[in-house]
Amino acid sequence: MTIVNRRHFVLAAGGAIAATAVGSGALAQPAGRKLGYAIVGLGGYGLGVIIPQFKNCQHSRLVALVSGDPVKAKRVAAEYGVPETGIYDYKNYDKIRDNPDIDIVYICLPVSMHAEYTIRAAQAGKHVLCEKPMAVSAAECEAMIAACRKAGRKLMIGYRCHFEENNLEAIRRARTGEIGKLRYFRSEHGFTQGSPNSWRLKKAMSGGGSLMDIGIYALQAARYMTGEEPVAVYAHETTDRKDPRFREVEDMIEFQLEFAPLVQPSGRPAGLPGHVVVGEDGPVVPALGPAPPACERAGVERGPAPAPGVGGEHPPTGEAEVDRRGDLGLGGRRGPGRG
Repeated sequence: MTIVNRRHFVLAAGGAIAATAVGSGALAQPAGRKLGYAIVGLGGYGLGVIIPQFKNCQHSRLVALVSGDPVKAKRVAAEYGVPETGIYDYKNYDKIRDNPDIDIVYICLPVSMHAEYTIRAAQAGKHVLCEKPMAVSAAECEAMIAACRKAGRKLMIGYRCHFEENNLEAIRRARTGEIGKLRYFRSEHGFTQGSPNSWRLKKAMSGGGSLMDIGIYALQAARYMTGEEPVAVYAHETTDRKDPRFREVEDMIEFQLEFAPLVQPSGRPAGLPGHVVVGEDGPVVPALGPAPPACERAGVERGPAPAPGVGGEHPPTGEAEVDRRGDLGLGGRRGPGRG
């Protein structure tokens, strides 16, 4: 079994778009034409993770950049072969409607900007791939969905875990009764945030701290592993407000979700990465990396070994995810899971 990480998830997307796109919101691609992406935001993620992988894409290409820094945008455009006509700023962003090379807009901005630039992209007639978390409020999420629906465009959020083969196998085992009646699920995710100046630590820009940023993986996993929605939530926050990084947002949150009947998932956004699904007849661990020590001591079965280059903490993102997301988001297909 292979692990589909962020690196391999983007690439498969565009390929199936060309072959399977149907309906008013899908892309009917001429044979041999790659899908054109506009990357909105040239920060650490857009520039450091996504853009360098387009050279490896089979079905996707970089055709436009959106940035508030014209010098940086011109430098990046020259490096990656984007024409000057494909350079936009946040004021003339709406002019992307006049660029037929742009099929998909990829929003790589702080969370507080997701709604505005998703809505404007849809109004410009472009499909949208938006990074997670979707927005800072449910109202903004609904507005994004409404705008794309009105424009007849596709909207996809950058979640990937419920498409990964190891998680799909765990879902299958849990839902088919292979491990008996599902009784318990645990998920832990986290990373160390260094600079106190990061936008992720500014509540107005991020919407929150560890729960919004990384804890959503645990929350979403509990939903797609069980196929149910929680009926009660219990949570505990641990934050040192003297730490300059956490003056506005939370540091660690441990939460427990109660599902009916008798499934008790828990999550720790700042813990070790990975999931544990426990049924009456045994456990399953679809871990990204080695099982946590506590799991090993309890005799929990490890998940499949990571693919080469896949770490347990933060799998790389790249060409596979861009291509794959195009398939799932624009090809008229709905992915598994409920998140």
